[in-house]
Amino acid sequence: MKLQPDQSDAQTISGHGPGWVAVGQEKITHNVVLTSRGERLPWAGSFEQLGPEHFEQLADLGVEVVIFGSGKRIRFPKPAWIVGLARRRIGVETMDSAAACRTYNILAQEGREVAVALLLETPT
Repeated sequence: MKLQPDQSDAQTISGHGPGWVAVGQEKITHNVVLTSRGERLPWAGSFEQLGPEHFEQLADLGVEVVIFGSGKRIRFPKPAWIVGLARRRIGVETMDSAAACRTYNILAQEGREVAVALLLETPT
């Protein structure tokens, strides 16, 4: 029985909380896209400011699945926003940002080509 986790070179999330996410020792406090290959890109301003261009940016990453962390609660993207992803046969899963972090880590550690797009809302 194997008791040690597999080693992975994928970029993973080491922590998260209201308004932030950590990759290793770096704390990120702005909306961000992370890929399992190590890319880190600033992303969108807020859910209300999202549009097709933000999801087209994700389609250009060349991943097999995108996890959309929509903030503190689940808010689904409009179908028109994800047309570019569908055309490229890239899967999209929507969940709150905390669940998106956990799911991203699992897929990244499995060796999947995955991206997570996170809206990091600060507490009011």
